[in-house]
Amino acid sequence: MKKLDVIVVGELNVDLILNGIDGFPVVGKEILADQMELALGSSSAICASNLSSLGLKVGFLGMLGNDVFGKFVIEQLEKKGVDTSMIIVEDDLKTGATIALSYGEDRAMITHQGAMKHLTLDDIESDKLHQAGHLHFSSYFLQPGLKGSLDVLFQRARQLGLTTSLDMQWDPAEQWDLNLQKTLPYVDVFLPNETELQKLTGAPDLEKAIQAVQDMGKYIVVKCGSKGSVLSYEKKTIEKPAFLNEDVVDTIGAGDSFNAGYIYQFIKGASPEKAQIFGNVTGAVSTTQAGGTNAFTNLAEVMKLAKEKFNYTEG
Repeated sequence: MKKLDVIVVGELNVDLILNGIDGFPVVGKEILADQMELALGSSSAICASNLSSLGLKVGFLGMLGNDVFGKFVIEQLEKKGVDTSMIIVEDDLKTGATIALSYGEDRAMITHQGAMKHLTLDDIESDKLHQAGHLHFSSYFLQPGLKGSLDVLFQRARQLGLTTSLDMQWDPAEQWDLNLQKTLPYVDVFLPNETELQKLTGAPDLEKAIQAVQDMGKYIVVKCGSKGSVLSYEKKTIEKPAFLNEDVVDTIGAGDSFNAGYIYQFIKGASPEKAQIFGNVTGAVSTTQAGGTNAFTNLAEVMKLAKEKFNYTEG
């Protein structure tokens, strides 16, 4: 029996989230924000934390600096039950940080990559992967140490018997140089958002973007924000509407929370459609509190909130 249900490999940083901002930043001027919160950041860590809160056994493999932010990240992951024993802490590196300016359902972000830039394939040993039944990887473009070797990581995981999922996230350089033809054949669940998939494929609309990749991967699951999500597999395309929150606190981590919901159901053996709907509801639950993890305490509380707020009753 595997020690872990999921091993998450990816970036680690903190989020300094500003809400209630009085306009947009202008060089040479100062504006005010009504609210500020320091929270666990990074797509990978938010997904790992929420998977653990939903009841899965989760371990994380990434890199941090030996500093205050690094200690905060480990503390927050462990508080949610994530195994942090595989995280590499380097004395001469700094932990990454993101300043997130939240404006309703959108946000602007500035990220210092820090230690996450230095994680390489050599750090991801097979005996560590072999502890888990599933590998999730996120934020390819923020981790240059893995550039050009992502397909090797997923191929290795597949050879070890793991199922896999990938959320490539945004490319700050907007080069979009990820070779999907080499990588997606080893990915069970591909989890881009609508804009990212169109940028990556160069397609003019979502339909054509999905057509460009549907023969490469098993399940293509596209997050479309307040419009919901689109699932493509076995030549079928299923659209599911979002669970709309009329009182959005912020949307930080909503896509990562969708990932957690989908992966949770995928690992439990649910149908792709049920996993898609659960992803929609966990994404919506995330928007009820600031940051990507604060709305997730345990499965029972998530289900209670989903029922009360969104009239969702399935598990």
